[in-house]
Amino acid sequence: MNRRTFLKTASLAGASAAVLSETVKAGASLSSVGRQASDVRQPMILSTWDFKLPVNQTASRTLQEGGTLLDAVEKAIKIVEEDPRITSVGYGGYPDRDGHVTLDACMMDERGNAGSVVFLEHIMHPISVARLVMEKTPHVMLAGVGALQFALAQGFHKEDLLTEEAKKAYAEWLKKSNYLPPINEQNHDTIGLVAMDASGNLAGGCSTSGAAWKMRGRVGDSPLIGAGLYVDNEIGAATSSGLGEAVIKVAGSFLVVELMRNGKSPAEACRLAIERIIQKQPKYKDVQDFLVGFIAIDKQGEVGAFSYRKGFQYSLLRDGVNNVIDAEYVMK
Repeated sequence: MNRRTFLKTASLAGASAAVLSETVKAGASLSSVGRQASDVRQPMILSTWDFKLPVNQTASRTLQEGGTLLDAVEKAIKIVEEDPRITSVGYGGYPDRDGHVTLDACMMDERGNAGSVVFLEHIMHPISVARLVMEKTPHVMLAGVGALQFALAQGFHKEDLLTEEAKKAYAEWLKKSNYLPPINEQNHDTIGLVAMDASGNLAGGCSTSGAAWKMRGRVGDSPLIGAGLYVDNEIGAATSSGLGEAVIKVAGSFLVVELMRNGKSPAEACRLAIERIIQKQPKYKDVQDFLVGFIAIDKQGEVGAFSYRKGFQYSLLRDGVNNVIDAEYVMK
């Protein structure tokens, strides 16, 4: 049973009974869902994929209980980081080609503050460390041993993040040691989440264990402000999932927000960012397993998404209902 199949059978244990959840198969009309800013009375949570976990529900409940936007983002992402069944984020993440689990994460708040950790080992919740980098240091990013030293100084404890399932998968991979893994709906390597509170303020976060079997030291787009995540509280917020190298080369999430600044809807901005990637990096057209997707929300509460290839999903919680939506795409 592969990861995707397993997750589709997993329960929603721990989800708030007060929040309904349903799955929507969306066509073009649902890939850009809007409302007037004056109508925004409840939190809106937008996240990549359908992890079959109460991710959006946790963020929404945190806000409703008086937590801050950053509390909501952090608590929601931690649910994915600590679940060993999810092999592309946190505990249980597949290792690099040398057998080490290395984690990346970032956060950005409504005031433009940001924190990030890259190439972090042995810490269950990199999203929490990223938040502390933002709040307790003069820096935006800490890496490797330095990030680990900072985490330990902040009270985190070293843990073995390589699960038995990940060890078995790694042993199987070693038989052929193919360098380039597919980046698709089975190996999409990111939880990206952006949230809007009842006042219309925005914040977001990303967390990942990166592409399975990557070269040691490789860092993708997820912890890079402007690539895997960007928040501008005057305009909107965006995050991405898929092949990080492609996103980095066009500063993808920043590009989406700037397109919204120039009058594009979230869906249009996401589509244009995908088109920019293909225009600037045409080699990806011929890569069978190439996948990149963006999700975005603007200050009016309109959301949108777009993907290069079929299979990218996003989750939207609005008015107390969590919908899983199939994003529009270029290629099947």
